Amino acid sequence: MKQKILKTLKWMLIVLVSLILILTVATYLYMKKPLFGKASDGARLERMKKSPHFKDGVFHNLNQTPELTEGYSTIGVIYDKLFGDHPRVSPIDSIPSKKVDLLHLPIDSNILVWFGHSSYFIQLDGKRILVDPVFSGNASPIPGTVTAFKGTDRYSVEDLPNIDYLIISHDHYDHVDYETLIKLRPKTKKVFCGLGVGADFEDWGYNVKDIYEKDWDETIDLGGGFFVHTTPTRHFSGRGFTRNNTLWMSYVFQSPSLKIYIGGDSGYDTHFAKIGKKFGPIDLAILEDGQYDLKWKYIHLQPAEVLKAAKDLNAKRLFPVHSSKFVLANHPWDEPLVKITELNKTTKIPLVTPMIGEFVFLKNINQTFKPWWIGIK
Repeated sequence: MKQKILKTLKWMLIVLVSLILILTVATYLYMKKPLFGKASDGARLERMKKSPHFKDGVFHNLNQTPELTEGYSTIGVIYDKLFGDHPRVSPIDSIPSKKVDLLHLPIDSNILVWFGHSSYFIQLDGKRILVDPVFSGNASPIPGTVTAFKGTDRYSVEDLPNIDYLIISHDHYDHVDYETLIKLRPKTKKVFCGLGVGADFEDWGYNVKDIYEKDWDETIDLGGGFFVHTTPTRHFSGRGFTRNNTLWMSYVFQSPSLKIYIGGDSGYDTHFAKIGKKFGPIDLAILEDGQYDLKWKYIHLQPAEVLKAAKDLNAKRLFPVHSSKFVLANHPWDEPLVKITELNKTTKIPLVTPMIGEFVFLKNINQTFKPWWIGIK
């Protein structure tokens, strides 16, 4: 009897080890796909090492930034995600949206069009800018796992004109979408990204001469009164098991007539006030408001902090993004817009809250928006 039990346990162990080996090999092979990007080496890596923010082989925030808030654990967060009660994280109804013709937009139109989450198109003073485009309908390296809400996939790369400046905040999958970027390559003139991210774009066929791969606190003079100022955020990076091997960014995009803050993802910190002091007033601050949780309060803004950051930036208008397309956090899908609208009754910063595809007129500070999220189940 004892030998039979030992034999059974032996076979169970063999099966378990075999499954682990198969899973390990499958994972290794899958992660060889180009969508995971390429590690930096050679001259690119040497330049990264010279950055004052790069230490011990990884990039660091300006101030200490735990990925999880004190008192929480990774296992606890995963358990809560899988088994916790989190109602209305995605809508039952279709998200309302508009489809506008961007291909034939008059070049003197100064507009912004939001595509949901953190993707948007800007046409300003004759230049066309695209930020963190995700048009594949998925914000994960695993197909079908983080899918877009119904109604939010109205636009594709084919709907876009040629892009003068493609601006990338950081390399997470809800901001850097391989499928989209491969299709965008022939339409894109210049790419702006943080240190290390250029390795991915070069691997994906972009001309290295067209990639402006920068550290924080640099300025690129584009001529004609256009500048891109690279600025810090408080976040992290990584497309595989390695974290913080590329730099996360925010930007001040300056045209002859306006300054737009492109915030990327960030927790609250001192950098907002420093940016506001150096570049303010900011005509439009685009800040993340969504996918937040007290469990990771250092790397994402809470709604009240979004308003605080906008005030630090000396912003004339605030556009809260990073919501209404993907489930990445545990809050109700519409909570970011509901909360910031309520909180702003005291702060009173003009809010830009368009539905997907709606024109935002960049030089009309008095433009108002309907609360399109009300009544959607």
